[in-house]
Amino acid sequence: MSSSKKIKAVLFDLDGTLRLNLPAAGEVFSEYVRSVGVDVPKENHIRGEHWEHQYFASSPEVRADTEKFKNDPKGFWINFAQRRLIALGVPAEKAGELALQVSDHMGSSYKPHVHVPEDVIPLLKHLQNEGYMLGVVSNRDDPFHDELASLNLTSYFKFTLAGGEVNSFKPEPRIFERALELSGTSAAETMYVGDNYFADIVGALRAGLVPVLYDPGNLFPEARFECAVIKSYSEFHNLLH
Repeated sequence: MSSSKKIKAVLFDLDGTLRLNLPAAGEVFSEYVRSVGVDVPKENHIRGEHWEHQYFASSPEVRADTEKFKNDPKGFWINFAQRRLIALGVPAEKAGELALQVSDHMGSSYKPHVHVPEDVIPLLKHLQNEGYMLGVVSNRDDPFHDELASLNLTSYFKFTLAGGEVNSFKPEPRIFERALELSGTSAAETMYVGDNYFADIVGALRAGLVPVLYDPGNLFPEARFECAVIKSYSEFHNLLH
């Protein structure tokens, strides 16, 4: 890679970016709610997706719920289902009535296929061959080396970083600062690719990295005013020239 290139490192989120669950949990959730007679218009489904992305972006709500239900994982997911139902436009009382049923359905019936988008490997090979420093930065609690190995992605990355390793989760700055320490690059030389606007884009912008939103479902059309947006990894090459 020529030293004249501005970008020297490309870092990726893991879940929803390199590693997808198919079908998506949000789609299955909304479909089941419709199947029990609750109308979920497309715009409400998108609102629910926005809520879930924001909730899991180390929000005060998820931190409080994690603490509240630290010894009751089933209670966490029932509470999550109730919150998501309300985000879908279901009245609070009805959401309370349905939460256990929906949570049980998701727990017993949602068995997604883990999928790496077909255009990921060609992109990673290209970036590796061009000499870019590559890493994976995730909001997971624990290291995920085995997960990358199971996806046949380990050989492309110089390092991985889980939020739990530094007790900091996107969009907080410390996780990005540690990622920069590991990559040996400045924020301005480092591109960060993720699917969660609230965690990945907001966090990368705050930390001074160059953000790229991976948004194949067009969930965040307004993000184009703040960062580059790609719907497939075949579009990524244009961002480095």
